Amino acid sequence: MKIVFEDNHLLVVIKPVNVPMQEDESKDLDLLSMAKQYIKTTYNKPGNVYCGLVHRLDRPVSGVVVFAKTSKAASRLSNQIRLHQFDKQYTAVVEGLVYPETWTDYLVKDSKTNTSKVTTKDKGKYSELEIIDSKHLKTNQSLITIDLKTGRSHQIRVQCASRMHPIVGDQRYHPNPIKNQQIKLLAHSLSILHPITQERMTFTIDYPSWFLK
Repeated sequence: MKIVFEDNHLLVVIKPVNVPMQEDESKDLDLLSMAKQYIKTTYNKPGNVYCGLVHRLDRPVSGVVVFAKTSKAASRLSNQIRLHQFDKQYTAVVEGLVYPETWTDYLVKDSKTNTSKVTTKDKGKYSELEIIDSKHLKTNQSLITIDLKTGRSHQIRVQCASRMHPIVGDQRYHPNPIKNQQIKLLAHSLSILHPITQERMTFTIDYPSWFLK
């Protein structure tokens, strides 16, 4: 867990690949527990440590994540998400040639299988993303930058796969994934309003070394 930014209200970190956001049935070490332990150890805090989880990344995905260090900060960040003031951009390598455009669908989640799929308006939740940049690669793949407008479960992965442009390395939604290949989806930029000062803050991280290989 690499720290990008920290003050009395926020803790911004880079989530490693294949680490759950919070404790799940696997009992593997999760990012929220890492963050709490860091705060507890660094500041010698007794008892339970507050650390608010306000947004999530899928377990296999790496990227920038913000935690709230106070309940007031958590409430205000959650409200930003509701008001669409919490901006998230992702980079992905997908199969085929993709061009900048907006994708809209209605998605429904199956909790039993932990998968989502495109469905009809009356059954699903409105889901929107905008591809704001696209670079075509020699491998008949595209490196795309995505501005995520809504935050549905597995949204980017499902919307790409449903258009026959699955994300490279997606073991769940790619029809022919290479076994054990890391998913090439990165939460590379996060822009928020500071919960106290209201200053617009943007955090951007570099591609990991394996991402474009």
